[in-house]
Amino acid sequence: MSIRRIAIISPYARSISTFRGHLIRKLVDHNIHVFVLAPDYTAELREEVRYLGAEPIDYTMDRVGMNPIREISAVFSIIKLMRTIKPDAIFGYNHKPVIYGVLSGMLAHVPLRYGMIEGLGFAFTPSDEFMLKRKLLRTIMLFLYRIVMPRASKIFFLNKDDLADFQRMGIVNAEKAFVIGGIGVDLGEWVPLPPQSRQITFSLVARLLKEKGVFEFVEAARLIKSKDTNIRFFLLGGLDTNPGAIPEQTVRQWVRDGILEWPGHVKDIKSYLAETSVFVLPSYREGVPRSTQEAMAVARPIISTDVPGCRDTVIHGVNGFLVPPRDPRALIEAMERFILEPELIERMGHESRRLAEERFDVEKINTRLIEEMLLASKNVFIAKRFNHHD
Repeated sequence: MSIRRIAIISPYARSISTFRGHLIRKLVDHNIHVFVLAPDYTAELREEVRYLGAEPIDYTMDRVGMNPIREISAVFSIIKLMRTIKPDAIFGYNHKPVIYGVLSGMLAHVPLRYGMIEGLGFAFTPSDEFMLKRKLLRTIMLFLYRIVMPRASKIFFLNKDDLADFQRMGIVNAEKAFVIGGIGVDLGEWVPLPPQSRQITFSLVARLLKEKGVFEFVEAARLIKSKDTNIRFFLLGGLDTNPGAIPEQTVRQWVRDGILEWPGHVKDIKSYLAETSVFVLPSYREGVPRSTQEAMAVARPIISTDVPGCRDTVIHGVNGFLVPPRDPRALIEAMERFILEPELIERMGHESRRLAEERFDVEKINTRLIEEMLLASKNVFIAKRFNHHD
């Protein structure tokens, strides 16, 4: 069977143009009618989706909520929409859209049901904080994943570690899984920027969550600034509602103490990357971080953690350094390498761009993604014909 109509389920509208814009345009170029569901559209974000050639549609979902009544309501809202728009395929990304998308697609008789696991997130990230909540959430998600994964046509993973964990937990079969290696960036849009070594600046771009390694970044910044006040630190990202969210007053105190600069969530990330010498992401676990891919594309060296997802963006000693998670001392040592040897900024930045071209070209990645979707659609068609004749 061919795909003529596809429903993409997004966890929040702000992610659509940035993280799925190229995929949507490519699907439209294949003469596929694309519907994009989001729970929090604004007039501006609707226009962005229409500009991509897709149709924005509202649905009900609380991204971080656990109220059973609301969660069941979210599933039924998607089922109702699927019965109205009648897509050939449904594609969810992020945990809830994957689970609810596959489940709703099955109940609404959508033939093709795809999901993308973009990292295992809060429930599966090791931490001593919120242990009871993590354990409860993980138990619920494992239960739901074991129900929906056998009903999926194809599940896409950003890194091999996440796939291995899902296989070890008995959630997904290898024949239904495909690792795409990151969502990719447009290398024609994200072009190399001149190295910045006049005033060495370290930048972290992330939602303000403890799991992103923000506290380790701040601790490293505090100590380095105590030795050299000329070193700059940018913390770029908006406040969040997840359990690990960092309160606004905490961030503003860091600014008042002169540790870092915090412009909040910024649209023009390139202007800040132009002022950045080294990109830093000390996260506890990722899918494959888009922010790091962007920094690599503009030729910035990377300091990140040796954990799933992050380790896919750094060849240690080539385009940057890998450090253990939750280790401010190791992070400081990596930062000091660039301070003491500023010539590394240009050399390792050049290697970052080379790796971005090799691993994170969005055109190549989305071509593979769509090819796998179409392959899965052919397999469904063959299976249906076989079962019919049988």
